Amino acid sequence: MDYGHPLQFGTFITPTNDRPQAPVDLARLSEDLGYDLATFQDHPYQPRFHDTWTLLSWVAARTTRIHLAANVLNVPMRPPAVVARAAASLDLMSRGRVELALGAGFFWDAMAAMGVPRLDPGESVDALAEAIDVVRGIWAADSRSPLSHVGEHYRLQGAERGPAPAHNIPVWVGGGKPRMLRLIGERADGWIVPGATAGLRDLAAGNARIDAAATAAGRDPREIRRIVNVSGRFTPTPGGFLTGPAEQWVEELLPHVVEDGAGTIILASDDPEALRRFAGEVAPALREAVDTERATRGTPVGVVPSIRIRARRREGIDYDHLPAGLRGGAVEPGDAAYPTVRSGYMRGGSPGLVLRVHDAAEVADALTFARAQPVPLSVRSGGHGISGRSTNNGGIIIDLSPMNRIDVLDETTRLVRIEAGARWGDVAEALQPRGWALSSGDYGGVGVGGLATTGGIGFLGRQHGLTIDHLRAAEIVLADGSLVRTSETESPDLFWAIRGAGFNFGIVTAFEFQADEVGDLGYAQLIFDATDTAAFLESWGAAVEAAPRDLTSFLIIGRPRDGRVIAQTMTVIDSDDPDTILARLRPFAGLGPLVGQQVQITPYTGIVTPPEGMHAGQGEPISRTGLLEHLTPEFAADAARLIASGESYWFQIRAMGGAIADVAPDATAFAHRSANFQVVAMGASRTRLDPIWDAMRRHFTGLYASFETDTRPERLLEAYPPRTLDRLRDLKRRYDPDNAFRDNFNIDPAHEPARP
Repeated sequence: MDYGHPLQFGTFITPTNDRPQAPVDLARLSEDLGYDLATFQDHPYQPRFHDTWTLLSWVAARTTRIHLAANVLNVPMRPPAVVARAAASLDLMSRGRVELALGAGFFWDAMAAMGVPRLDPGESVDALAEAIDVVRGIWAADSRSPLSHVGEHYRLQGAERGPAPAHNIPVWVGGGKPRMLRLIGERADGWIVPGATAGLRDLAAGNARIDAAATAAGRDPREIRRIVNVSGRFTPTPGGFLTGPAEQWVEELLPHVVEDGAGTIILASDDPEALRRFAGEVAPALREAVDTERATRGTPVGVVPSIRIRARRREGIDYDHLPAGLRGGAVEPGDAAYPTVRSGYMRGGSPGLVLRVHDAAEVADALTFARAQPVPLSVRSGGHGISGRSTNNGGIIIDLSPMNRIDVLDETTRLVRIEAGARWGDVAEALQPRGWALSSGDYGGVGVGGLATTGGIGFLGRQHGLTIDHLRAAEIVLADGSLVRTSETESPDLFWAIRGAGFNFGIVTAFEFQADEVGDLGYAQLIFDATDTAAFLESWGAAVEAAPRDLTSFLIIGRPRDGRVIAQTMTVIDSDDPDTILARLRPFAGLGPLVGQQVQITPYTGIVTPPEGMHAGQGEPISRTGLLEHLTPEFAADAARLIASGESYWFQIRAMGGAIADVAPDATAFAHRSANFQVVAMGASRTRLDPIWDAMRRHFTGLYASFETDTRPERLLEAYPPRTLDRLRDLKRRYDPDNAFRDNFNIDPAHEPARP
């Protein structure tokens, strides 16, 4: 039977240590020749061999593409929980290039001499079955409970899970006795046929036993890859099986693929010339012959996900008809990478499918596929978001994080092209050597796409404006899958809309910004006793408004502790002159009792730091936001009561004004240009926070969509003034009439105008 697995080729290299670098050199040659896989024997009791796991790690560091595996790993000599962590770690470091092939052990006298408890054949198979369960249990990092396993051979009591590997590491098993074949059918992802070339004669019979066991276990036999090791000699004339010219090798191997189901063929040889001839003369010809035969027979080709993955699929998503070009970046709930992509910074998610896309064409394909599924659609640009809109439950996420290139287009005009999946810390690092920067929020882990389609209230805002004020063009995939470029002269109405409401009109894949010349900056972190909260807020607001526009200040206050309120201000001065910096800070130093201070001169990269790793938010974020003209005594009093209540665990005010107000309100969809402050309060209970915040709405002139989690319809009217909203709705009817992009402050095209 042909199981339709895409054909792979590998090498089987002796891990001899008499010439320590020889197996490494052969593995690197294998990569250069285009092999898919390099494998090594594993005999830990053999002093003339390298330790195979150490060798795998070294080879991984010396290669970039080829996958690596033992052939096969001696499990009795290695605790399976340690094997699982070692494999996951190496897979992460090698960017998903590890395969795990396991064996039950063979040379028991040598193993026993090293202290390994001797097992009979039946016990060794049982122990291997337990080891597989332990390995997969450790990899199940998405499970919140510790791993416990009480078996005859292995016992774990509350072991911590993880790390999750970078990809779904297949568990292959070597062996050929009936009990082992049954185990493979029930649990393994691949069968390594024993006996090298001679084992080919047992391939069909072994497949029958494996297939029967797989079917009885509810599995599809096509889940299990069949891996064969072969050896032979290249000679001018035929001289026996796999002894002869390359065309004879092709002829003799072909039936073992299309009749007996071999999906991976591994050449066992330490001869560089044999590796070259097989890669150059046998592998491509055999691929072509297999493709021709499969086309003639109508054999379906592809990888059938394991039952463990298929069992966790969500309703409403046609996984089996995902376009082929998207499969490499697709992550399902059962996949190893799922814990790293399921949630956002603030929100826990359980999407049914995450599509990690690499270019605009893939974005368009992903969008077309997602729109055909009756499930929610979210778009993630690659960074953290407060509102939590970049994940969902049971739906599809289009994840642009692989699209993270940053390129300089024009040195003279400081024009840079930034893909939407980049993060602002990476942007800051890329621009800093040229003495450039883009004002972009207050944290380097923020994604470019989300911020640059909403506004961008950053540490340089009063001097250099919003992030969107530096946008000169954008590339966007529209709801119909078309890719358009937009600027002041190309689809200018769309260009107006994406600067403040871009999340409603498409998926921006790349931005062109004009960066500012920004040298070293003054950065002050001042910590105050702000127990007299209302007075402190009012004084801080007055100091910000009176300051020259080269100063931008943010303020954070947490819950009161022991009756005391602590406020931290982060203030940036666009100057590297110490006297100027001190002069700007002097009005702030007297706002209240100082309990901590740090002032430094630093590049922008020292403030907007590089991003952190994966996000693992839980629950639903609760965040309310508003825009203010001034910090009036009335607002300060209300804000002080909110802080004193303890219902906001994180309260922030960001300074606006200055260059932000220089832009006309109707120049972009971000229309609230007269605001001098943006306020946000995060809480743990919507039912407790909302009434307090709603009572404060009388102070606000609008809200900032990126930080708002309240989805009540009236919030839309606060985010966009009536004339702006009417214009956006008209454009929505043109660019997204079916409302495909509706998961983030939805501007429903079906609604009537906001107001007369």
